[in-house]
Amino acid sequence: MTEFMPLLLFIVVCLVLMCGFPVAFTLAGTSLLFAGIGLLTGTFDGAFLSALPNRIFGILSNQILIAVPLFVFMGVMLEKSRIAEKLLRNLGLLFGPVRGGLGFSVILVGMLLAASTGIVGATVVTMGLISLPTMLRNGYSPSLASGTICATGTLGQIIPPSTALIILGDVLSSSYQQAQLKMGIFTPDTVSVADLFVGALIPGLMLVVGYLLYTAGVAVFRPAAAPAVADRQPMTPGFLLELLKGLLPPLLLIIAVLGSILTGKATPTEAAGIGAMGALVLAILYGQFDLKRLREVMDSTLQVTSMIFLIFIGAALFSLVFRGFGGEELVHDAFSNMPGGVFAAMLVVMLVIFLLGFILDFIEITFVVVPIVAPVLLAMGVDPVWLGIMIAINLQTSFLTPPFGFSLFYLRGVAPPELSTSMLYKGAIPFIVIQVIVLGLLAMFPELATWLPDKIYG
Repeated sequence: MTEFMPLLLFIVVCLVLMCGFPVAFTLAGTSLLFAGIGLLTGTFDGAFLSALPNRIFGILSNQILIAVPLFVFMGVMLEKSRIAEKLLRNLGLLFGPVRGGLGFSVILVGMLLAASTGIVGATVVTMGLISLPTMLRNGYSPSLASGTICATGTLGQIIPPSTALIILGDVLSSSYQQAQLKMGIFTPDTVSVADLFVGALIPGLMLVVGYLLYTAGVAVFRPAAAPAVADRQPMTPGFLLELLKGLLPPLLLIIAVLGSILTGKATPTEAAGIGAMGALVLAILYGQFDLKRLREVMDSTLQVTSMIFLIFIGAALFSLVFRGFGGEELVHDAFSNMPGGVFAAMLVVMLVIFLLGFILDFIEITFVVVPIVAPVLLAMGVDPVWLGIMIAINLQTSFLTPPFGFSLFYLRGVAPPELSTSMLYKGAIPFIVIQVIVLGLLAMFPELATWLPDKIYG
């Protein structure tokens, strides 16, 4: 029975999470319960728990994780100050004369909003409230409109500088060092959040281009499903100047944040500071800043940041108890004895993560599943950047897949009653196909994720 304790711990954690209990307390409480049982039965060494204070100190003193509240502040400020809404309206006017133009606008603004927040629920709900009524009012097919919004909302998993990639990068960095130490490499290579940001650029842009091409195809072959905007204005120089005033400042902010990371001028944490300050300045310039709005933004930032760091602490306790019961050796033996080697192990992990994406969100999977499987896969020679991007796109696909996809649930919550659930599911299917194609290409050609980091950082 003892050898199955790690598996039982994992299953119980997933079941309790499915019941709706808070993630951090589920991880910590369940782990402590199992540790107590282990101590009473003599199957768990209490010395593992003595490492918890050092783990917590390491989390709180981690310079990379300071980027989390700063990027969250940036995204919430862009949302609360209605800068994202103005950006969508201006892009809609710019692309209005083109069939499918409003769909192009939603995809591009969704990409920028996803990059700034990195949280699927926030992006889908925001885009649903802002753009869904506009698309339906202009005669767009309900399934195309809903599918576009759900798909662009999930881009927060892969488009840098997303919070999801920061958290995944930190977990993979620890797993990579752990894997190398087990292999006898005592001067281990490192993988940084910046590596993951750069590695995500090509796959992320492939997804965006795929969405745009699909929307263009619908506009050409089913023009009634993606019509041009009816009440468009003539493109006079004065009108274009007004559009640029609304478009350029937020675009320049995103470019400044990403550019400073890619060129090595700033670390992700420093770039997050630029983004937070830039969002605050934009809110002032747009006349959308007051103390009430600042308080709302800071409250939201505090709630999200507290949730993430509490989950970090709960996950640290879960990891210690899992290791104390010999969970790492169990996973390693299972993967090592699996026929098919690395390919089979990777396939099983991707399938498990995809299915868990129906019941757990990205943060939960990053803290519960990735620390268990990543060290074993990395020790088998899997590239850490490629593994991180594969996990991110895999979860992105899971969050979009009917009938359990989180993205569909979020949009259903803010969609008008005339948009049926079947329309929602139908609209998501073409975008799921696009994501599966990109995931398949990434599996066949890992260089799509690894080439650019190698080129930039060597």
